[in-house]
Amino acid sequence: MARAIMIQGTGSNVGKSMLVAGLARAFADRGLRVRPFKPQNMSNNAAVTVDGGEIGRAQALQARAARVSPVTDMNPVLLKPETDTGAQVIVQGRRHATMVARDYAREKPKLLAAVLDSFHRIAAEADLVLIEGAGSPAEINLRAGDIANMGFAEATGVPVILVGDIDRGGVIAQIVGTKAVLDPKDAVRIKGFAVNRFRGDPSLFDAGMEEIARRTGWATIGLVPWFDKAWRLPAEDVMDLRGGRNRGAFRIAVPRLNRIANFDDLDPLTAEPGVSVDLIEPGRPLPGDADLVLIPGSKATIADLEHFRAHGWDIDLAAHVRRGGHVLGLCGGYQMLGRWIDDPEGIEGRPGRRAGLGLLDVETVMKPGKQVRLTEALHPETGLTVSGYEIHLGETTGADCDRSWLRIGSRAEGAASANGQVRGCYLHGLYASDAFRAADLARMGGESGLGYESGVEETLDALAAHVERHLDLDQILALAGPVST
Repeated sequence: MARAIMIQGTGSNVGKSMLVAGLARAFADRGLRVRPFKPQNMSNNAAVTVDGGEIGRAQALQARAARVSPVTDMNPVLLKPETDTGAQVIVQGRRHATMVARDYAREKPKLLAAVLDSFHRIAAEADLVLIEGAGSPAEINLRAGDIANMGFAEATGVPVILVGDIDRGGVIAQIVGTKAVLDPKDAVRIKGFAVNRFRGDPSLFDAGMEEIARRTGWATIGLVPWFDKAWRLPAEDVMDLRGGRNRGAFRIAVPRLNRIANFDDLDPLTAEPGVSVDLIEPGRPLPGDADLVLIPGSKATIADLEHFRAHGWDIDLAAHVRRGGHVLGLCGGYQMLGRWIDDPEGIEGRPGRRAGLGLLDVETVMKPGKQVRLTEALHPETGLTVSGYEIHLGETTGADCDRSWLRIGSRAEGAASANGQVRGCYLHGLYASDAFRAADLARMGGESGLGYESGVEETLDALAAHVERHLDLDQILALAGPVST
């Protein structure tokens, strides 16, 4: 029988996802069949699964850590924000609806059946299920109908470990305060606590750990120091996109779109020692000394095109091209580079035809059917094969598609300007291929000195050793409860 434990946090971005990834690798190394699970996630950085659906990228990384392929059941509800108040709702990998927050609050309890269905399928093939909560259980205003934290824990009877983040300050109040505001029936589900992201001498916080344990009555699972190599793992949240630590000679500028999506394309580039990736926040111009401007994917292409223009980036981009700089548009960024984007059915809002940036002689027509698939493509110029994924609405055609630079089976993919400075395509994940990344950087005057995929594996191994050293894994296993069917 499978056992399960739920890792909840005192807030968003306290390191739950990374701890679950580390635990997944550590327990897998002990010979257990481990599966990650997150009932509800909110992210536009989706991964495509082997069964042809979408899940949060953090769950895909956790699956990799557990040495299994990601499947849609690992994240049965995924919210992909399209506006400040609305999101596309993905259920078991497929688009369910687009809803504003108030409507989703009413719909959420109906989704519990799908969440439980996925959970039990995952548990059926596991010895241990590591469940990640979302946000914080202290958001008691969201407790009614909850499926992400205590609502799920109540429905399944799984025990909970609460994680706080000492780096943001006030961790004692974070953890003790969470217990104070929880309903006693929820508080009793929490069996232990851990403190994450400690810097300095851990013995200096011994009294703090003792005080939390005394005030909550929960078991102490561990104090986890800051993991210095975290930046080498794929980023889950746009808040993690601060650019790489490397300040190499080849400079890539990435405009921070309002609804940036599927930005995992940047991860291998930020890790490159000879490359500098600068995320350009709104209000800042695109730098004049950039070698490449990379326009990433977007969850709302037309709105982000307007956002792009509103900050004057269209003028900066035109000047960049005149100076001989390179431009690459991926997915939504590819669509923006064309002459027109036509949305006759109003898929992204008001129906109509909008002018693109005009750097590629193509146009895109938005259509309802979303393309979601893992894909292998050939780069004819080098003869290299690359693996990636497609996840987009719309079809792009035009004269510059005659200069496609990829082939997917018998189908031409992508477009390029006559001088090759401006390119676009729908294929995400190109740069995870070491050989292609090296060839493409060399084409633009850069160089590669990195084995990206092997680096991710090494970092997951280091993360597993880190959590094994600082968390009581035997106690976590002892606290994990059986999964009832």
